[in-house]
Amino acid sequence: MSLHPLKIYLAAPRGFCAGVDRAIQIVEMALQKWGPPVYVRHEIVHNKFVVDGLKEKGAIFVEELEECPDDRPVIFSAHGVPKAVPKAASARNLVFVDATCPLVSKVHIEAERHHAAGLQIIMIGHEGHPETIGTIGQLPRGEVLLVETVGDVNIIQPRNPNKLAFVTQTTLSIDDTADIVAALHEKFPAVIGPHKEDICYATTNRQVAVKKIAPKVDALLVVGAPNSSNSKRLVEVASKAGCNYAQLVQRASEIDWRSLVSASSIGITAGASAPELLVNEVIDSFRERFDVSVELVETAQENVSFKVPRILRVAS
Repeated sequence: MSLHPLKIYLAAPRGFCAGVDRAIQIVEMALQKWGPPVYVRHEIVHNKFVVDGLKEKGAIFVEELEECPDDRPVIFSAHGVPKAVPKAASARNLVFVDATCPLVSKVHIEAERHHAAGLQIIMIGHEGHPETIGTIGQLPRGEVLLVETVGDVNIIQPRNPNKLAFVTQTTLSIDDTADIVAALHEKFPAVIGPHKEDICYATTNRQVAVKKIAPKVDALLVVGAPNSSNSKRLVEVASKAGCNYAQLVQRASEIDWRSLVSASSIGITAGASAPELLVNEVIDSFRERFDVSVELVETAQENVSFKVPRILRVAS
């Protein structure tokens, strides 16, 4: 019996970004330097497969610093933490390593610089996301106002509408954020924006690739975790770009095959914290059910890398 032909359009770039690579490397190097267990405050990156793999090597994941013992190292996740967290770690004389993505740290520095200049900060981001919590936590309470939508812009009440600056979470939808920024400029003409776009290169590149693929496929799958902001944004981008069916899956086992039985073309991408092994797993599952041909859709090339913290680069 011959298999139904299926064209897979594989997005590039996809999967791991430099910040995720660096964060995982930090945990692995910490385990090599100090031996297990090493504690990690919050998921190092938002991917269960990655987290489970690090658990097997001896990493223990906790939500709060209070859960960490005094005699073991602790690592802060790639999403960044409020200033109170390293301050509390220092007060306990803990050995700690900050795995915050340098592009998130750049946003923290921007917020502090604007605050020092007497400006109140508006942050475009998702309430409750670790990156948003970390950025807001760089400044005293009340100095950062969070907006999630254009509607939020209309109801915020800054201290002085002429002394404002804005920053954004690094993993947002490019188009949605542009709408919010436009609303900010309209309501607060004096608001100051970042010198360079806060939404990171990896988020941007993955969304651009999805926009190119979405109109030509019957369905698009995003390999990523349900708590991964950049992965969820890729599903939204695909839908807005003309794809009638876009699904987020953590593993091949989550694919809804009944919805894809008559598909002749599929797009596949992966969020910035999803390993390529899981993408290959998804493609292999399609090969078991269809006569598959794969076309790479490359919209950018990435050659970014970030150094690990000095504490891990010195001899133990």
